[in-house]
Amino acid sequence: MSENLKTIRELADEFNVSKQAVRKRLTDEFRENYVETVYSNGVKTLVVTVTGYMLLKQHFLGGNNTGKIASNVDGNGGKVNDTSDSKQTTDGESIFTILEQQLTVKDKQLENKDLQITQMQSLLDQQQRLALQDKKLLEEYKVEIKYLKSLNTPTKDNEENDSIQKQTSSTKKQQAKCRVGETDNKERIIPKSWWRFWKTK
Repeated sequence: MSENLKTIRELADEFNVSKQAVRKRLTDEFRENYVETVYSNGVKTLVVTVTGYMLLKQHFLGGNNTGKIASNVDGNGGKVNDTSDSKQTTDGESIFTILEQQLTVKDKQLENKDLQITQMQSLLDQQQRLALQDKKLLEEYKVEIKYLKSLNTPTKDNEENDSIQKQTSSTKKQQAKCRVGETDNKERIIPKSWWRFWKTK
C-alpha cells in the first residue's frame, strides 16, 4: 500500500483501537468522500485517504490530546514543552486543510443539487404545458362529438313527421289487407294473414 492510503487494520493498530471501532466511524457519507477500494493480490481492500485519515486521527486521538498536553506541563514552572506546541500547530493546520477540503466537497454537492432542482423545475413546467394541451384537445373533441351527435339525432319536428308517416303507412297497409280478404257479399271483412292461407270458407 502507498503511504497516503491506510487500511482499516493499519488505522486500528495506529490508534490502538479495534477494527470494529474504526469500521463504526466509516459511515456512508465518510465512505463516499474518504474511502477507496483497491485491489491487491486479487482481493478488494478498503483504504482511507489522507484527509479521511486526519479526520479519524482527530476523532480517536482528539479526546486524548488534553491529557497529553497536561502531562507535558512542567510541574515546577507550569510551562508547556515546545514539542507539544509545535505538534498542535501542525495538527491545527492539517485540520484547517481538512475543513477546506470538506467545504469544497460540500460546495460541489450544493452545485449538483441546484442543477437537479433547475432540471426538475423545467420538467415540471413541461408537464404542466402538456397537461394544458391535453385539456384543450379534450375540449375540442367534446365540441366535435356534440356537433356529430346533433347531425345524427333528429329534431322534435322530424320525429313528429316520421311518426305521422308511420301511422299513415300502417293504415294504408291495413286497408290493403282488408281489400284482399273481402268477400263477395261484403258482410265480413277478414284480413289475410299467413296462418289463414290454407283455410277456406
